[in-house]
Amino acid sequence: MRRAREALGRRYRNRQQQLKQLSLGVKGLFGRLSLAVIVLVICTVSFFSSMKGDNRSVDRRQDIRVDDLWGTAASGGWKPSSAPRSNWHSPPARSNGYLRVRCNGGLNQQRSAICNAVLAARIMNATLVLPELDANSFWHDDSGFPGIYDVEHFIKSLRYDVHIVEKLPEIHKNGKTKKMKAHQLRPPRDAPISWYTTVALEKMKEHGAIYLTPFSHRLAEEIDNPEYQRLRCRVNYHALRFKPHIMQLSNSIISKLRAKGHFMAIHLRFEMDMLAFAGCIDIFNPEEQRILKKYREENFAQKELVYSERRAIGKCPLTPEEVGLILRAMRFNNSTRIYLAAGELFGGERFMKPFRALFPRLENHNTVLPPTEELAGNKQGLVGSAVDYMVCLLSDIFVPTYDGPSNFANNLMGHRLYYGFRTTIRPDRKALAPIFIDRENGKISTFEEAIRRVMFSSNFGGPHTRVHPESFYTNSWPECFCQTSPKDLANRCPPENVGEMLNNRLHGEESDMPELLSRSNVTDPDLEN
Repeated sequence: MRRAREALGRRYRNRQQQLKQLSLGVKGLFGRLSLAVIVLVICTVSFFSSMKGDNRSVDRRQDIRVDDLWGTAASGGWKPSSAPRSNWHSPPARSNGYLRVRCNGGLNQQRSAICNAVLAARIMNATLVLPELDANSFWHDDSGFPGIYDVEHFIKSLRYDVHIVEKLPEIHKNGKTKKMKAHQLRPPRDAPISWYTTVALEKMKEHGAIYLTPFSHRLAEEIDNPEYQRLRCRVNYHALRFKPHIMQLSNSIISKLRAKGHFMAIHLRFEMDMLAFAGCIDIFNPEEQRILKKYREENFAQKELVYSERRAIGKCPLTPEEVGLILRAMRFNNSTRIYLAAGELFGGERFMKPFRALFPRLENHNTVLPPTEELAGNKQGLVGSAVDYMVCLLSDIFVPTYDGPSNFANNLMGHRLYYGFRTTIRPDRKALAPIFIDRENGKISTFEEAIRRVMFSSNFGGPHTRVHPESFYTNSWPECFCQTSPKDLANRCPPENVGEMLNNRLHGEESDMPELLSRSNVTDPDLEN
């Protein structure tokens, strides 16, 4: 009997232990289930949130109407201002020497180089000699700075920032007169400020003048000094004004275009130099491929480029037909008036024909105005490029088709941002490439919706954070913008009399309000004659 009770007790204790283990197991199971449920809920919420976000994106695309794009982009309360906001002193009466630079490349590269030259002169307390524009580049144009820009306006506008002279002075010694020689230096690419305050400045003090060549991309763009960046904007958007005859030509073209309503400007970068640079040659016939290969060998470093790979990652310029298909997918109709800014399109009319079929109302500076001797003789030179620049700047919509390195579209996008957030439609070639490749492979049912999904995710030229590799010259926000009622005082607009304050520092009590700074908050500049 005793043994039976002991056996029963053991079974009871075993059963209790089993129940306890089962209870712990169930608790563990419920714990794990609870954790799984929590994860599932989080994932579900995240999924629906992303769906909601996607819906917002879709709703945004649906809310955008083509008619709205003819206006300016939302400013968010920002307005352009490149006037100094701190104790900006005038250049000392005595400088450390003279700075000469040779600006190579096309219009965009040269403008950026001129801005960098002014900043370099400021950094070194140097007297800047009027920058030289390279006559041996692709442009084959020897117009020079005085042939393109208003020299008097340039010097006067920057008198609060640097001393500028048109040429090196002559040296009078022992009854003889001779030209001053500048010591030649080759600056490193994207050189830091420290290079100018050490190496360059030391040579300047030693020789009295230095000559920096080449001078494309020879000063770092990202500088942690907002006043230096604003100086670049003062040069780029105020001091660099084209000569009166170029402004008059541009004004005539814009007036004729505006007389018929809105117009769009497109920079078709489907030209020999860019196609050869990008290595995008397979779509051309054998003779055209030979020409492109030869040009590449003569002008660019040797590098094996595979067309299919380049195109798949968006490294090829858009063809004219692809540009037309993008605009049609965005629901621009064939009555849209388009001004074409481009040199000679490579491949000729066979590449333009599909585009012209989609958008027949095409113009360029030769069709809007009767041919002028100056433009006829400078079709691919700096004068023709300058006229195209001004027309694109003041068009209602601007479409750059290839915003690659050193391209004139980069500066234009920055200029349009600065002058009132003018609408810019900026195709994302990398995102568009697979869509066009799918179309060529027969997948056309979702083509236009896929194009719209990419294109309507843009900010269309509104203020946005600059992210590498975007250039400062493409997007000078926020350094060159301000707010009248900012949350951050660093973004507060300068006082209205900032010009008078700077002038008083330079000339005592004189109060000649400078044109440059009195226009620093302008948002919609007119063409000046």
